[in-house]
Amino acid sequence: MNDAAPASGPDHDPDVIALATQVFQLARTGDTATLAAYLDAGVPVDLTNDSGDTLVMLAAYHGHPATVSLLCERGADADRRNDRGQTPLAGAVFKGEDEVVSILIAHGADPRAGTPSAWEAAQMFEKDHYLRLFDPDTT
Repeated sequence: MNDAAPASGPDHDPDVIALATQVFQLARTGDTATLAAYLDAGVPVDLTNDSGDTLVMLAAYHGHPATVSLLCERGADADRRNDRGQTPLAGAVFKGEDEVVSILIAHGADPRAGTPSAWEAAQMFEKDHYLRLFDPDTT
């Protein structure tokens, strides 16, 4: 057994950082097929960046429904908050990404999770169609 400590830990390995940066960019740009290949190769579906943003957060915020769907189908936590307490659903509501919002709701995202929550964002920006989606009994 090698007792020598590595010069840099896995959190600081430049190759790992470069790979993670690449994977986050795939989520940001909606390159679903390439991202799926990375997930198949073992990249964690709930990988987070230095701001606590997950792959699904980035895909949702940038309006990529197919990528959001892939990540949710692979088990991504649709309610995972970033370091500012924001959820993917709240980001999608803020950006007006209707299809992404529907996908996240279909995968169990909680409209009342996070700060501000998707519910609060919909109220703040007068997006009543989201409030009706979140709670069909809303008038």
